[in-house]
Amino acid sequence: MSELVLVRHGQSQWNLENRFTGWVDVPLSVKGIDEAISAGKKLADYKFDTMYVSHMLRAIQTLNYILVESNDSRTPIIVHHEDKKINNWEHHTSDPATEIPIFMSTKLAERYYGNLQGLNKQKTREKHGDEQVHLWRRSYDVNPPGGESLKDTCERTTPYYEKFILKDLKDGKNVIVSAHGNSLRAITMYIEKISEKEIPTLEIPTGVPIVYTFDEKVNMVDKQLL
Repeated sequence: MSELVLVRHGQSQWNLENRFTGWVDVPLSVKGIDEAISAGKKLADYKFDTMYVSHMLRAIQTLNYILVESNDSRTPIIVHHEDKKINNWEHHTSDPATEIPIFMSTKLAERYYGNLQGLNKQKTREKHGDEQVHLWRRSYDVNPPGGESLKDTCERTTPYYEKFILKDLKDGKNVIVSAHGNSLRAITMYIEKISEKEIPTLEIPTGVPIVYTFDEKVNMVDKQLL
């Protein structure tokens, strides 16, 4: 049996301001910090073998607050496994009894919203119409101007999940992922076999741990929201 915990970062400052964020690296809001601390308290007694996090500040902050609340005394160490030079230079004799590896990846980052990034969502609706903005935000394969569709996000996140996270689960490891609404939609779509038609409407709340339990063949046997 293995467990996977997915956590969407707490509310960001631009979530609060109702702006398209995407790859703009904004921090958590005060509410977002509270949400991350709350998630940490709920996960305080969990022990993880590996951790995964987006390269973006709001996801890193969320994982940091979770770690602050943890009763696990091991030292969390970020592994920059996508940057060859950093990965080579950070080599050391590691000990899983005293350390927890945190793998950081751009593949887990939020959907890239292109030319919409920084714009107020309501003002964008007033300019382009509710239907068009709804298509940009909630369709599976329609791209916002200059940006990624949800399909594009899935095509970078899902292979990463299969190569690294799924492998850990097959090895019986317990894993946590701190990431974003759309990259976590991609993972959820894979785990729960959700259709392309259904996945855009799936809501993943900020700062709420989602716990999946798998059997030895990595078939999902349980799902809980903490």
